[in-house]
Amino acid sequence: MGDTYTLGPETGRLLVETERTGLGAKAGHDLTIEVTRWSGEAVVDADDPGACRVNVDVDAGSLRVVSGTGGVKPLTDSDRADIERSIRGKVLHTDRFPAIAFRSGQVSGTRESFRVEGELTLAGETRPLTLDCRFDGERVRGAATVTQSRWGVKPYSAFFGALKLDDDVAVRFDVALVSAAS
Repeated sequence: MGDTYTLGPETGRLLVETERTGLGAKAGHDLTIEVTRWSGEAVVDADDPGACRVNVDVDAGSLRVVSGTGGVKPLTDSDRADIERSIRGKVLHTDRFPAIAFRSGQVSGTRESFRVEGELTLAGETRPLTLDCRFDGERVRGAATVTQSRWGVKPYSAFFGALKLDDDVAVRFDVALVSAAS
């Protein structure tokens, strides 16, 4: 049957990491962006990985730039605000697609290393996505690579395309398992 756990910002972090590319890459920053409003539920059965499942819902407008590395000059608060506006308006179009969702399908592996295959809905498109995960005590840590163009998302670019973000972004999570009954 498994135990049911509630997921969200109170139980852990959900991060998106970007990298720069293009001729103007030195001018930009590799970004770490935190999702500040999200919720989910996980059913975990340590004896039967196939009985496990996870569903996560994200407010697409809640992405906040927490850090930027590289670049010619340090990332300012104004830069962060501009980037967040671009993410909402030019990249994710949150006015039309306010939600991002992941729904698991098959779970396989062991506590030390397991895969969650499911579907990610992003910018109105639903495509398969695989999460690589592991238990670390009472925490679950994992990651996936999202190739933005597979979901019809055009990676951010500036300076006539000389500076752009790589099409692949890393999504990482680190959550504590908090019983839904608590």
